[in-house]
Parts: sequence; structure tokens; C-alpha cells
Amino acid sequence: MKAPSSLLRTAAQAVALSAAALLLIGANEPEVSMLSTTDAEVSNWPRWRGPSGQGAVAGDGYVDRWSPTDNVVWSTDVPGRGNSSPIVWGDRLFLTTAEDGGKRRSLLAFDRSDGTLAWRTEAPAADPEAAYPKNGHASSTPATDGKLIYTYFGSAGLVAFDFDGKVRWHVTFDDVTAFHGTASSPLLYEDSVILVQDHRGPSGSFIAAFDKSTGEQRWRTAREAKVGWNSPVAVRVGDHDEIVMSGQQKVTGYDPKTGEELWFATGNTFETIPTPVVAHGLIFCSSGRAGPTLAIRPGGRGDVTETHIVWSSPKGSPFVPAPIVVGDHLFMVNDMASIATVYEARTGEVVWQERLGEARRESFSAAPVAFDGKVFFTNDDGDTFVLRAEPPFEVLHVNSLDEQVIASPALVDGVWYLRTATRLYALGA
Repeated sequence: MKAPSSLLRTAAQAVALSAAALLLIGANEPEVSMLSTTDAEVSNWPRWRGPSGQGAVAGDGYVDRWSPTDNVVWSTDVPGRGNSSPIVWGDRLFLTTAEDGGKRRSLLAFDRSDGTLAWRTEAPAADPEAAYPKNGHASSTPATDGKLIYTYFGSAGLVAFDFDGKVRWHVTFDDVTAFHGTASSPLLYEDSVILVQDHRGPSGSFIAAFDKSTGEQRWRTAREAKVGWNSPVAVRVGDHDEIVMSGQQKVTGYDPKTGEELWFATGNTFETIPTPVVAHGLIFCSSGRAGPTLAIRPGGRGDVTETHIVWSSPKGSPFVPAPIVVGDHLFMVNDMASIATVYEARTGEVVWQERLGEARRESFSAAPVAFDGKVFFTNDDGDTFVLRAEPPFEVLHVNSLDEQVIASPALVDGVWYLRTATRLYALGA
């Protein structure tokens, strides 16, 4: 279904360009990129949104068609409930899950060859925080460096497991009182685990770094935000690195070594979930409930709202699913209306805007992935829309698993690993 021309005009008119900011795109500006990954990380899927941190898929041989019976290598039941995405390292796949209303939270390890559950280890018990029904108590995606698996379970804390399923260290946090529950995924940076938790508890919101080997806290910086489920990203800006967090009402850049706040840009809405993506020297941050998307040039100091926001689109952005950049284009889906929009990433010009499936609220949650000139958006009903990555708009086909899908996929060695409400699928030729 084509979007009305008035929608396109409105979206185009909504793109606000700052003349001062556009000057920052010159050749003298530092290069900006997600931090590069090792060869070992590229051949695995070690974290939220994969080795690239933004849904880009390495390699080839992946199928683009499936059903509950077609192109299924194996499928297996997953105990409990969780929205966390699978991660993969070597011959193991890891998922978190929760049972008994969050009183029992566990890390699961599966054999990649046949889906056999290799082991299951419960995190230290804690009283579960309140959670929105769609969220639950196992929404944070683990991260691994091939030595330990780092998981965040809200009030049950940050837990590091070894590859045999033993708890190596455990850090707890006082009074995690998160609106609708927790969901931020840990980020590995050099020899630290970076974690963000915005909440309303007396101990206050924070971004903090912990030693990967011991769990010892290296630094902790207070945050003003009280609500948020976003995950931080690490970017290289010229000759230095920054941790960028898109949160409640503003986007903030931090020094990864000390936790010092370097810069911030305002413009986000009250609730922010989509993880930022990076391309063309910009970091793209979408904020919740069809709010704005900000294209920001990182690397500034202090309040950079007037100087480093290169373009902004004040409505039509995702509430939950992260955006993705493919080539020169920024793809996103407004899950409050099931409308996908593609922008010219450098300028914010609308390329096309179309509806994907039925129009309804909270219709998409999984983050998109892209490969082989195609972009894959999966809605909460388990329908995956396969789109052409280059204009014009075209839905090549739609795949369905006939079950709710909230988690994002992992893709390794020609195989999709996709979690539904009750099962884990390996999809391949």
C-alpha cells in the first residue's frame, strides 16, 4: 500500500537542516565509524546486532525464504520466556531466559549443529523488578569475547559465565526500579564491560565500566534520565573513541576510559529504545513513539545541539526497532503505524515511505538485518518482509513462522538463528 503523497510531503518538510551543522561535513572533519572488530568476532555473532553492532551481515550463502517447514535446519524448544537475541561463538549459541515471573533467570547454551541444549545455569536469585508484559525479565542480549559470556539481568545483576556454564563473577545494583523493566545490553570495550541503566530507584541512573576478568567497577557516571531501554555503542571519532548513548530527551557521548561526559545533543523524546547506527560520519539516533531521528556528528564538547545535529526528522521514527544503514540509505520502520521510511543518510531527504503489513501499534520489535542487496524487517507476528535495498520500494516476498517474534536474529556461516516466543530456529539451505 502506497503512503499518501501528503505523508511524503510532510516527512520531507519535517527534515530540518542546520546550515551551521552542514558545514561540519567538510573534508577536514574526522572520520567516524563503529569500532572495528577482530577476525574472530566477524566469524561469529558476539553481541547485540552482531559483529558490526548495527545488523550488517558478513559472508554469503544465507537463504531469504523460509516457513515453519521450509529451509529449517533444526528447531528446538526454549524453556521460559525472553526477548533477548541469540549470540554465537564457535560451536555454541547463547540465550537468556526467565521463569517464575523473573524469579529464575538463566543463561542457556545450545549446540549449533543440532540445537541440543548443552547446559543451563541460573543467575543468582533476586526479587524481580516490575516489567511490561511485552518486555519481561530477559530482554538484554548477552555479549562475549570468546572467553566469558556477559549477561545483564536487571535486579539480578551483571553476571559473567565461562563456556562451561560456571559463574565467574557477579555484580549487583541497588534498587533497580526500571519503568517497564530492563533491556539495555552490555557493551564490550577493550578490557571493560560497559553497562547503562536508566531507572527511578534511589541509587540513580548510571553508565559504568567493569573489568571483564573480575567484575571490579572501574568508573561510574550518574545520568539524569529516569526511563530508557537503549544500549550504548562505541565509535571511533578521528583519533579517539567515544561511548554514545541515545537516551531520554538527549544523546550523550562519554569517554570510555574515564566515564567523563564529553558532549550531549537534545531532541529525543521521553522514551527511547532504538540503538544508534553509524555511517557517513554521522550517528543516527531514533527516539520513541514515532518521535524524531537525529543525525549527529560526534566529537564535540558540551552542548552540541545547535552545531552537530546535521539533520533531523521530527516524526515517523521507530519506537522499538533500531534503524539500519545500507549504502547511502537509512532504513527504519515506525512500529506505531507499520510504516517504513528510507532516507538519504547524508541529508535526511525522504526516498520512499510505505506501509509494511497491517497498520497497528507496537507491530515491530526485532532489529533489521541486511545482506545481498536486501533488507529484512520482522514484525511481532513473525512475518519477515524482504525489501530491495535500492530504490524504488519493492517487497520481494514475505516469510512467516506463524509465531510471535520479538528477538532479533543472529546470522553466522550461512545460517539464520531466530528466536520465537517458544522456539529457536536454525534457518538455512
